[in-house]
Amino acid sequence: MKKSLAIISLAFVACAASASTIGIQTGSYSGGSFATASEYLNAVNAAVAGSAVTDLSSYDNLAIDINGGALKSTINFGVAAAGNWSFRAGVDYGKGGAVFLDGVALQTISNNMWWGGSYSNPSQSFGVSSNLAAGNHTLTIVGMEDCCSGNQQVQFMAAGSTSFTSFSKTDGLVAAVPEPETYAMLLAGLGLIGAAVKRRKAKQA
Repeated sequence: MKKSLAIISLAFVACAASASTIGIQTGSYSGGSFATASEYLNAVNAAVAGSAVTDLSSYDNLAIDINGGALKSTINFGVAAAGNWSFRAGVDYGKGGAVFLDGVALQTISNNMWWGGSYSNPSQSFGVSSNLAAGNHTLTIVGMEDCCSGNQQVQFMAAGSTSFTSFSKTDGLVAAVPEPETYAMLLAGLGLIGAAVKRRKAKQA
């Protein structure tokens, strides 16, 4: 029984202490630019609908081919303590794009964006900040490209930090609040252990 409890406890900790997950979707798009973040999101969602999600191990200066298409990046990450976090994204969106944090639009850029490895020109990359509560959060970035695809990058600067780090599966970000599904798994495991103990006592009696 002790062995089973240890296994379930380890599974619980693993689920609660995972690093960031990064998924991207691409699709065809031939329309124009938009004025609002919601318009960008709706257009990109329509373009990538039904497309497979590609998991990335790191979002650090990647060559992503979306020539004549749309790109949706979804990053799930955890915050251990509340504070002000900053995010920046170097993209190649010829028709612009938008950034959302937990479903709330933070920035929209409608001009031709070409990061080119430098954040010196704010019109060519996204840069946002927000006070985050401890727990799990989702950063979503959408945009369209009509020409030659370039490298892209998404980074964070944690509260209290002075430097940016690229999102990755080894970025060390830990969710302080486990998802409801994690609690359900733990309770189910404890229930199975309880049932096993009752059966053992019944046999001994």
